[in-house]
Amino acid sequence: MVKHGLQLLILGIAVSQPAAALASIAPGANAKSPADRFHLWRNEAVRALAARADANSAATAAALSFTNSFAAPSTAPTALQLIARASDLAPDNAAIGWLHLQLCASTPSCDSRDAALVLRWVDPDNAAAWLTQLSTAHKDKDEIEVDRVLGDMAQGTRFDLYYNPIMVLMFDALNGVRRELPGGVMASDTERLIALTGVATAEIIPPFSPLIDACRESTAGSERREDCLKLMQRGDTVIVQMVGFGIERRLIPADGKEARSLAERKRLLEWRISAAGRLDFSILPWTQNGRTRTRLAEMRLRPREEDVCIALLRQHKMALEPAESHR
Repeated sequence: MVKHGLQLLILGIAVSQPAAALASIAPGANAKSPADRFHLWRNEAVRALAARADANSAATAAALSFTNSFAAPSTAPTALQLIARASDLAPDNAAIGWLHLQLCASTPSCDSRDAALVLRWVDPDNAAAWLTQLSTAHKDKDEIEVDRVLGDMAQGTRFDLYYNPIMVLMFDALNGVRRELPGGVMASDTERLIALTGVATAEIIPPFSPLIDACRESTAGSERREDCLKLMQRGDTVIVQMVGFGIERRLIPADGKEARSLAERKRLLEWRISAAGRLDFSILPWTQNGRTRTRLAEMRLRPREEDVCIALLRQHKMALEPAESHR
């Protein structure tokens, strides 16, 4: 899976403890360890957020508690209860609707059809809202339904995972309860944003294999092939764009002009993400919070990840493409 933006550093520095390390620690074991301190901080964050009455706090509590490998108190609301509450409080918020859909789709006992239907009603232009229905049709080997769903998806003008809006709402919700949380853990803006990037990466990126498989099985000149070529051209996240490049590469001649153009678009995207990422982390430690706040300010304004990177490069008067591209 392609890691992008801040996600490039997740495996190395997110919370200094990946999920596998957290899962290996029993509750109460070595309270001085970094992983255990993070566990306690996360539990307190969920408690404080769940006690609030706004949708963003409930959604953030749901996201933080969904990946918690430790048993929550029996009286605590579950992640699905929290995200359902958030959806009830903000029924027209597509970002919360997407998070609701993904948490439900990742829970075997949860029927995601209602959440998917609501999201398609709230944001009918988002092709990604059909992914769970496509996954079901592909699993059932119902080729007629696969073609129908792909046709509906191709009518969308965007392919959004709402990454930036979800990151911003979670960051703001955590800031709202920061005085209620243990000190010395996730104390800086940079640490909180990195931690939330790990949560978002784990929870809002859906499985793309049903879509990739369905498009791979299309034949030259078929309506399915044309539908697949239309998809994901306006993805809001780099991973969506990269999956789109992979799908397109399989559907066009390998040695033609289209393939060369596709390779150049992919190379340019990778270069921009890498260059913008260096702005975040190749700096003195005491300046990182300022850079983090700058990135967040751009994320508030721009729903697409690539557009945030372009804006950051422009702010620093850096090139928007590799030097060799000008030759």
